[in-house]
Amino acid sequence: MADLKTRPTRKSVEKFISHIEHPTRQQDAKTLCLLLEQLTHKKPVIWGDSIVGFGQYEYSNSKGTYHWPVIGFSPRKQSMTVYIMPGFDDLSDQLSKLGKAKTARSCLYINKLADIDIEVLKNLCDTAIQTMHQRYHCS
Repeated sequence: MADLKTRPTRKSVEKFISHIEHPTRQQDAKTLCLLLEQLTHKKPVIWGDSIVGFGQYEYSNSKGTYHWPVIGFSPRKQSMTVYIMPGFDDLSDQLSKLGKAKTARSCLYINKLADIDIEVLKNLCDTAIQTMHQRYHCS
């Protein structure tokens, strides 16, 4: 099995979030962490240096077999990045109602949660989680 640099760690999620310098981003990380824990029924785990992930799934490509979070987020300097693993092809209706956000492949970029409709984000994340469970064996 090939190795990725980004793997689950034993680092404290609470400590990681408490070290976020920007107060709004720190509060948003706490809110997002709680929301994703409620949706996945999984405890958050730090993956690599900066991803808070929930659950995991296995996927394979021509280079090997890998494990990755079912859903997760990273409080990056520029924006909060939410990792929506199935992508956004089937989520255009929900995205149109979300508010101020940008997307790329499997990344949803949010400057701050106040810019979006949190209920729409919750529904979007729940749909993504359910899709992952339909497509992959998730733990």
